[in-house]
Amino acid sequence: MEDLHYKTLKLLSEGEYREKGSKFIAYAVPCKSEEEAKGYLNEWRKAHNQARHVCYAYRFGYEMKVFRANDDGEPSNSAGAPILGQIQSFELTDVLIGVVRYFGGTKLGVGGLINAYRIAAKEALELGEIIELPVVKSVKVEFSYDQMPDVMKLIKSHELSTRDNDFGLNCSFSVDLPILRSEQISQLLMEIDGVEVTEEI
Repeated sequence: MEDLHYKTLKLLSEGEYREKGSKFIAYAVPCKSEEEAKGYLNEWRKAHNQARHVCYAYRFGYEMKVFRANDDGEPSNSAGAPILGQIQSFELTDVLIGVVRYFGGTKLGVGGLINAYRIAAKEALELGEIIELPVVKSVKVEFSYDQMPDVMKLIKSHELSTRDNDFGLNCSFSVDLPILRSEQISQLLMEIDGVEVTEEI
């Protein structure tokens, strides 16, 4: 069974576009939640407190159902929508793109703005490193020391990596299970007497 994958950015990347004196600086960054997005946007607003607008778009989740585009005072659909369009055309998710605009004194018109925000966002994505990651479900596994050999053997046989390991008298770790195999692996773990598996939110 092939695991599901999604495309996202590895690290922050930047792009820039200039038109009639206006400067558009685009930041594209891996991001998983609205809360995280707010943090980045606040940082960019502070760093560019002389800028007229910080427009943005994001998309989250492997089903790509959570998304938003924001024009931040630019004419309706002239900024956020073309930025979101680039996220869609690169088929990315768990990504935020913010574009900072410094006004150059000459109005660009709606068509000019759409073009500028689109090109700036596209450049940031083209200069970034796009990676494919497996879609996973995070679970916490709890067991006693006696069960460790059986638990670790199963984890190893499915080529999984654990984190937050705690191997005291009572043992636990977190593990990311490939989404299509998560039920099956969870079931196999719970068939080991005394092992508890709980989903992490």
